[in-house]
Amino acid sequence: MFKSFRHIPGAATPLALAALSLAVAAGLALPMNAHASAFQLKEDSAKAMGRAYAGSATAGGDVSVVANSPAAMSDLKGTYFQADVTAINFSAKFSGSAVDGEGRPISGGNGGDGGTTLPVPALFFETQLSDRWHVGASFTVPFGFQTEYDKNWVGRYNGIKSKFQSLDATLSASYAVTDTFSVGASAIAQKTSATLTSAVNFNGVGYELAGQAGLPPALVDGLIPPGTDGMASIKGDDWGWGWQLGGYWKLSPNDRFSLNYRSKISHKLHGTANFNVPDNVTSLVTSLAPLLGLNANSLPFQHTTGTADFTTPAVANASYWHQAEKFGVGIDLAWTKWDVFKNLTVNYGNPYQPPTVEAFNWRNTWYASIGGDYYLNEQVTLRAGIAVDTTPTSARTRDVRVPDSTRKMVSFGIGYKPTDRFEINASYAHIFVNQAHLDGSVSPTGDVVTGQFDDYGNLLSLSAQYHF
Repeated sequence: MFKSFRHIPGAATPLALAALSLAVAAGLALPMNAHASAFQLKEDSAKAMGRAYAGSATAGGDVSVVANSPAAMSDLKGTYFQADVTAINFSAKFSGSAVDGEGRPISGGNGGDGGTTLPVPALFFETQLSDRWHVGASFTVPFGFQTEYDKNWVGRYNGIKSKFQSLDATLSASYAVTDTFSVGASAIAQKTSATLTSAVNFNGVGYELAGQAGLPPALVDGLIPPGTDGMASIKGDDWGWGWQLGGYWKLSPNDRFSLNYRSKISHKLHGTANFNVPDNVTSLVTSLAPLLGLNANSLPFQHTTGTADFTTPAVANASYWHQAEKFGVGIDLAWTKWDVFKNLTVNYGNPYQPPTVEAFNWRNTWYASIGGDYYLNEQVTLRAGIAVDTTPTSARTRDVRVPDSTRKMVSFGIGYKPTDRFEINASYAHIFVNQAHLDGSVSPTGDVVTGQFDDYGNLLSLSAQYHF
């Protein structure tokens, strides 16, 4: 398993491409994901967020079921258009220390606040074709994040900036088998992209190269002093295809239940890696090339291409809703199959750079919520809910690009219908995140970061719905 430059036999395995493996892999999992575990997003419905997504598929009147539970479209009578946007504000502050591969402390601060504020949009359309058939289309962002630390922080060799997102275009249909049971299915086209940067510890690389060239390691600090940094910038993207299938039951005039399964979606990310290398490092690598059996066409730290297989996970969801005259109450339970993210293998365009493997070994997670609506009058609805969401990571496997931990959410919302056809909704949620401990996160050059992240999040969501 690839963990540091020192573990790779032969200098032709460059840190630069190791950075690609870490950037594309670890960049797929940061806490800029609102309330859902790892980099999963559920922020596509202001109405559902107001009750912590309890009854997300069964409360009724929410066109987001086009993307989340297509069988429930059978309860939407007529044609609808709905637009949602959620502002995700997340804070991730690190405290701890780092040492390089020689055990020396790494200079730098704690990175500032790695969080940011980003909008997450969603669009939905649904229409009723007949008494039994409904179809719909949607645009959503089911996975995503963005974080950025200070460029000179102690964990800069593990990661600086990370941006990842999956954009889904979904076509759905539902069929009412009976008056009390419907089935639904979706076809999903998913575009996944990543942009990531990190610093490169060329002092650590110099020690490795000198050792392989048979030169005294003591010469390295004079030629490439500690703190001699370069930069790696990685970009990659891919289209993938998936599906979902579910059922919707009207258990009684006041009780509704749904089950929905969303498939995993496999990607082969194609990317480029660009590197900023200091002049003194270039001179040293060039001078050592003959001793290492390299030439100008097989030097490390060259701009190159890379590919990596990556899978967004399958999700199973159960939703229940009880309707009364003045209120409704619901629960949701979701299971995400994160164990598909066991490792990431990167293959490179440069034939002198062998594949690298980074292990993650994530575990499956559960999300549970309870919440409800209170109908103040015919125009105004009040909402509230609570939820808990477990993390796929642990202190043993967590690193600075994945400071995720189990979180709890409290949410509130309000809906207003100025007319029978037009409705607006607004919701707010606060996320409490358990402290995310790092039991030694190792960079490609063997630098070790130890400490913890203190995270929290705030969500503000707005939506407008029109019934034609």
